[in-house]
Amino acid sequence: MYAMLSSQRLTFQAPVAPVFTSKRGSALRRLQLPSTSNLLPRHRHLRGLLIRSQGFKESSDFLTKNDSNHSNVEPSNGLDTAIKGGISLLSAATLLLSTLVTPLDASAMYTSAPPFRLSGEEGTIVKLFNANTPSVVYINNLALRRDDFTLDVLSVPQGSGSGFVWDNDGHIVTNFHVIRGAQNISVTLINQETFPATVVGFDPDKDVAVLKIDAKKGDLRPINVGTSEGLQVGQTVYAIGNPFGLDHTLTMGIISGLNREIDNAINMRPIQNAIQTDAAINPGNSGGPLLNSAGSLIGMNTAIYSSSGTSSGVGFAIPIDTISGIVEQIIKFGKVTRPVIGISLAPDVALEQLGVKGVLVLDAAPGSPAAEAGIRASRRDEFGRLVLGDIITKINGKNIKNASDLFRFLDTCKVGQTIQIEVLRGDGYAKLDLTLGEQQPAPKPVKMFMAE
Repeated sequence: MYAMLSSQRLTFQAPVAPVFTSKRGSALRRLQLPSTSNLLPRHRHLRGLLIRSQGFKESSDFLTKNDSNHSNVEPSNGLDTAIKGGISLLSAATLLLSTLVTPLDASAMYTSAPPFRLSGEEGTIVKLFNANTPSVVYINNLALRRDDFTLDVLSVPQGSGSGFVWDNDGHIVTNFHVIRGAQNISVTLINQETFPATVVGFDPDKDVAVLKIDAKKGDLRPINVGTSEGLQVGQTVYAIGNPFGLDHTLTMGIISGLNREIDNAINMRPIQNAIQTDAAINPGNSGGPLLNSAGSLIGMNTAIYSSSGTSSGVGFAIPIDTISGIVEQIIKFGKVTRPVIGISLAPDVALEQLGVKGVLVLDAAPGSPAAEAGIRASRRDEFGRLVLGDIITKINGKNIKNASDLFRFLDTCKVGQTIQIEVLRGDGYAKLDLTLGEQQPAPKPVKMFMAE
């Protein structure tokens, strides 16, 4: 008995009826048992079960032998053999009836692989992603453009990025460069519901902006805010964002460095104490959260170091301890109160060429704290020659070697605080007392609406 497997059906070959011989006196009489195929059920899988289980061993034992082999067979032996064959068939029938009591499942005839189980580390990452994804939003930056042919005003996407839900009042935190120059901003939540957003305020110096949407509290999932204090190089981190418009993408890596200083593309004020990571950060990840292994927010992805514009394994995030104070000020006052001197600075390379360390003053606006203190700006004389202004070398006794040193010192001061500035003027030095003023906020993006 065997089975033939074809693309159309599974066909079982019917068995041949066993034939027995006996000798009585001088005459041979053939004893033929009924075909077992008549006793088998019509269910193909049961028939195959019986045929395989029984194997028809009796058929091979009792096939007809030639006359020479049966010359010495006693008449009774043939009858005994027939009886034994009948008993075997009866046993097979009993086995068949027992299988009918409990029907076989066709799926039981096939073996299946055991279900795949996540490892402990994989399960932790999956839980972290599922727990924090509802807090990450997709931000679309739209600008109004007039069609040159139809003169119709169209809303054209000019950029996109990520952000995260800060609280149940609908405040969204993102990078300032994500919304810079926007005339229309939309925020899409995890449930794919899109809301128009208004700008509450921003801090270009730290590349932080706060938006607000009118969404139900049940649709908002504020992110779990942690701390950036105590971070260590080698610590595992996770970035969630919308790179290249692919919403809610998770990448992981480690902290590659701490206390990095990155240039601010908006102004000359550097962003200090940035977190360096090798987690893949691509265009569209800006404004997204950087999480630790506990799922707590430790930074906001803001920049990458790359010559191609895509991830090269060197990304930077603003630490959450810096962001928290800025966001709280923006929500409460609509702006960030930061002390300023009121001067325009020359690039550091200008003094490096002269072999002088410090900060060269290019301009001191009238009425600014610098002008009130008597700081001199660079100018041209009556012959058109450049006369260098004051060069700031020390503040409160601390050496100022470049613009980064100046801004780092100002971050520790408050508005209205009086400081002592030492400047190089001509061939000598001068000490001036200066009262720090308040930084004037940049104009907010204007939200425009198209006529129906």
